[in-house]
Amino acid sequence: MMRTVLCYGDSLTWGYDAAGPGRHQPADRWPGVLQAALGKDVAVIAEGLNGRTTAFDDHLGPADRNGARALPVLLSSHSPIDLAIIMLGSNDMKPWVVGRAHAARDGMRRLTEIVRGHVYPLNEDAPDILIVAPPPLVETGDPDFAAMFDGGVVQSRMLASLYSDLADLTSCGFFDAGSVAQTTPIDGVHLDAANTRAIGRGLEPIVRVMLGI
Repeated sequence: MMRTVLCYGDSLTWGYDAAGPGRHQPADRWPGVLQAALGKDVAVIAEGLNGRTTAFDDHLGPADRNGARALPVLLSSHSPIDLAIIMLGSNDMKPWVVGRAHAARDGMRRLTEIVRGHVYPLNEDAPDILIVAPPPLVETGDPDFAAMFDGGVVQSRMLASLYSDLADLTSCGFFDAGSVAQTTPIDGVHLDAANTRAIGRGLEPIVRVMLGI
């Protein structure tokens, strides 16, 4: 039986390459690595958007960046879904968005509520949820990114602990991407190819357990 995994995230899921700047090749993006590891009986759907937040508005981009608004559409368009992997929170660290890890935690909680409360097209059960804490931001010499995420380095280091506690409270799976990957200091936010691949490899065991394969 084919299983479907929805990977819901921001530029770390989209595959933004700070060195270019550009976009990593599909085989280097963590959803692509996860797909290759899980094989043909699992469909891994990558839904990454640059600048996406958990549940907060940011009107500086050409697309709606509020993760809470876009999620219901994707839950219906990709249904039925067995597992929703959500890796968001880095963009919440922007001062003009919210700039606080606790707020990102609350945004992530809202996303779990949306997944579980959605009315699915075939009246199927809601998918299981795997909350992923993104790798913490790091200091950078890039003046624009340093200003864009002012104060975010300290706040982002709190996400793993907060998300882990949230996962326990909401009976979700949890994975700390910072345990296997480090952010590039080129811009202090994104991942090089090796580190985004590492997230895909690191996720495989827990995804297999949650899918029962």
